[in-house]
Amino acid sequence: MKITYELFIGLRYLKAKKKQRSISVNTAISIGGVALGVMATIVVLSVMTGAQDYLRERILGIKSHVAVMDYGGGIKDYRDVMEKVKSRSHVVSSAPFVYGQAMLTSETKALGIVVRGIIPEMEKEVTELSGYMREGRLESLSDEGIIIGKELSRNLAAFPGDKLKLLSPFGTMTPLGPVPKVMVFEVTGVFDSGMYEFDSNLAYISLKGAQEFFNLGGSVTGIDIRVDDIYKAGAVANDITQTLGLPYFARDWMKMNRNLFSALKLEKIVMFIILIIIVCVAAFNIVSTLIMIVMEKSREIAILKSMGATNRGIMNIFMAQGIIIGLTGTLLGVISGYAVCYILKTYQFITLPSDIYYGLTHLPVKIKVFDFLLVSATAFGISLIATLYPSWQAARLDPIEPLRYE
Repeated sequence: MKITYELFIGLRYLKAKKKQRSISVNTAISIGGVALGVMATIVVLSVMTGAQDYLRERILGIKSHVAVMDYGGGIKDYRDVMEKVKSRSHVVSSAPFVYGQAMLTSETKALGIVVRGIIPEMEKEVTELSGYMREGRLESLSDEGIIIGKELSRNLAAFPGDKLKLLSPFGTMTPLGPVPKVMVFEVTGVFDSGMYEFDSNLAYISLKGAQEFFNLGGSVTGIDIRVDDIYKAGAVANDITQTLGLPYFARDWMKMNRNLFSALKLEKIVMFIILIIIVCVAAFNIVSTLIMIVMEKSREIAILKSMGATNRGIMNIFMAQGIIIGLTGTLLGVISGYAVCYILKTYQFITLPSDIYYGLTHLPVKIKVFDFLLVSATAFGISLIATLYPSWQAARLDPIEPLRYE
C-alpha cells in the first residue's frame, strides 16, 4: 500500500524527540480522552438499552401485544370478532378478557385493585402469566378462584387457600339506593411479574366470574392478541381497526405504554448527548496538541513549503495526525467499552434493589451493534472536526518568518 508523504510526515511528527516529550504526553492524553468518552458512552447506552428491553419483556409478559375493544363498553359477539382477527397476517393467537376496578378485602385490610377476567387456557397463548406463577397454577383457576400478585398478597396478608371478598360499587339497585355487589373468592395462586405496579394492583379471576361480577352477561371488555413480531404490532393494530370498522378499535403495546417508553427514549437521548460532551472535551485536547505541534514544527513546515509542498499538503499532514489520534482513541474506547459490557453482563456483580428498579436484581446490559456504530461515528466525526483549525493555521503559515534567521 502506497503511503503519501503527508501521512508519513504526520506519523513522524507524532513521535516527538526527547526535548519535545510534552507533545507525546499531550497526544497520549488526547487519545485517552477520546477512548474514555467512547467507552463511557457505550457502557451507559448498553445499560439503558438493557433496562428498556427488560421493562418491555416484563410488560409484555403481563399485557398482550394488541388489544381490541369497542366504544360501546363491551363486545357481545366476541367469538365472531376473534375469528375475523385470527385471519389477519402476523396474528398468532387471541383471547377474550374482562377488565374492571373493584375493592378486594381480607380479614384485616381492603385495597382498590384492577380485576381481569380470563380463560386460563387461552390466556397462556397471549401472555406469559403462566411463567410468572410462584404459587399455584394458572390452569387451576376456577370460577370461584382468584390469582393475585405477590405484593398484593403481602399487603392483604392473603395466601393460597384464604378467602377474599370482591366488592363492586356498581351493585344492585334497591329502594334505598345501590347496594355494592360482593362475591367471595378463594386464593388459588400468586404471581410475580417483577413489576411492582402489576404485582400490587392486579388480580385474575375466571372470565365467567368476571362477567357475573361486573354484570356483563355474555359480553367481554376486549380481546387480547399476540403477534409474531412485536415491532409490527402497530401495523397489525391499524389493520385490525380498518378490518373491523366502528365501533371497534385496536391499540398496540407501544401506544398503551407510550409514556413509559417515551420517557426511556428521551432519557437515552439526553444521556447520549451528555456523554458525547466528554468526547468534545477530548477534542479540545486534540486541538491543543496539534497547535503545539504546529508551533514546534514551524521551521519544518517552512522548509516543506520551500521545497514545493502546497497549502493543501501541509493541511493534510496535520489532519492525518488528528485522524490518527481520533481513530486510535475511538478503537480503544470501543474495545474497552465492549469489554466492560461483557464483564457486567457475564458476572453481574453490580446488584440493584428489586423493589425500586421494577424487579431488576442486577445491572442490565444489552450490546447493540447500532449503538457501537453510532458512538464510533460520532466520536470520529468530532475528532475530524477538531483537526480543521490547527491544520488550517499550519497551511497558512508564512515560510519566510521561520527561516529568516536560519
